[in-house]
Formats: sequence, C-alpha cells, structure tokens
Amino acid sequence: MIEAGAHLLNDADWVVPVPLHPWRRARRGFNQAEALARHLGVPMRRVLWRVRATAPQAALDARARRRNVEGAFNLSPWLMLRRRQQWLEGRTVVLIDDVRTTGATLDACAAVLKTAGAVEVRALTVAKADLHAVGRERSRTETAA
Repeated sequence: MIEAGAHLLNDADWVVPVPLHPWRRARRGFNQAEALARHLGVPMRRVLWRVRATAPQAALDARARRRNVEGAFNLSPWLMLRRRQQWLEGRTVVLIDDVRTTGATLDACAAVLKTAGAVEVRALTVAKADLHAVGRERSRTETAA
C-alpha cells in the first residue's frame, strides 16, 4: 500500500482513516481503515466522526450509496478549534479506507475535510471493487438459490 500510494502520501501532512460508527467499531473491535493508516509512514489524525449509523453499502447501487452516507460524517466532537486549525486548515490530507467502490464514502468524508479547511484531500484504499461485478455476482447467487 505504501509503494502503490507513494504519489499520494508524498508531501501529505496527515493520513485520516474513514471512521466506523462507534457501535460498529465496538462490535468489530477495530477499525480496518485506522489499522491500515497506522502503517503508512505519515502521521495519522482521527479528525472525522461517523455521526450516524449507515446501512451496509454492499447491496446498494451508486445512487443509494451516496444517499446512505449523506450527512453521516462530521468533524470529531473531540477536535478542539485550535487542533482543527493546526491539523486541517491549509493542509493536504490522505483519506484511508479498505475498499473503494463508487467513492461515495470517500466523497462524503472529503467534503467535511474541505469544509474544515483542508486545501487538498486525496484518497488511498487497499482495493477498488467493481460495482457492476458485485451486482452480477449478487444476481448469480439469487438465481442459484
């Protein structure tokens, strides 16, 4: 991930993991995006907060995914104004997540970071899923059942 994302990580100020809703994180025991972000050689900041639980994205089409994450993210309630100014205003940050399908989650997070003053928001994921392939696989499974 470091090698493949070197052009995104180079000259970035921070990496920011996409947050899980607190209940989902508690159930899972960890946030996979945060686990990835810790090993990229760029300081990590937890500045985002998932303010609302969302339905799992796997079964949703692109439009539904965008609606699902609309308003789901905000700045962390623990982020004081001084830290926000220090960590976000005029900074280049790289969002970290495990999988990108339509980019709806990353877009929603990036909008919050840009509104808070980040000058540039990049995104780095371990994998990119093909939404159409996911839909075809789902159709085959439903047909077989």
